[in-house]
Amino acid sequence: MSLGIKEIEAIIPHRHPFLLVDRIDELEPGVRATGVKNVTFHEDFFKGHFPEEPVMPGVLILEAMAQVGAVIILSVEENKGKTAFFGGMDKVKFRRKVVPGDTICMECEVIKQKGPIGVAKATAKVNGELAVSAEMTVILG
Repeated sequence: MSLGIKEIEAIIPHRHPFLLVDRIDELEPGVRATGVKNVTFHEDFFKGHFPEEPVMPGVLILEAMAQVGAVIILSVEENKGKTAFFGGMDKVKFRRKVVPGDTICMECEVIKQKGPIGVAKATAKVNGELAVSAEMTVILG
């Protein structure tokens, strides 16, 4: 199952300029997903981060990864209409810069879930090279 912007917006509450996923290429509701973010020079954050050497802020890469995770969790029927909030992050590693022109390929998999709390493992890669990895805790509200 793949999703475009309109289908993603029907699942998660994020909107431009804070919707950081352009498409979902694969989705297994409640289990795993892969998503893509095309990074363009016109992203608002590049105006100040950094004008001489534009780099996508690491926290926004983590947010994009979390949005892929939110699609996984909120696409499950009993979670529709809820909001997924960060509960924590562990094992976060930044391995390479993400710059204008890059395409971020994100993979996210739920590894634990108990009630409204879930833990997911996620990675973000550019051209097959690991940019960021993390474990994220999500709380449904």
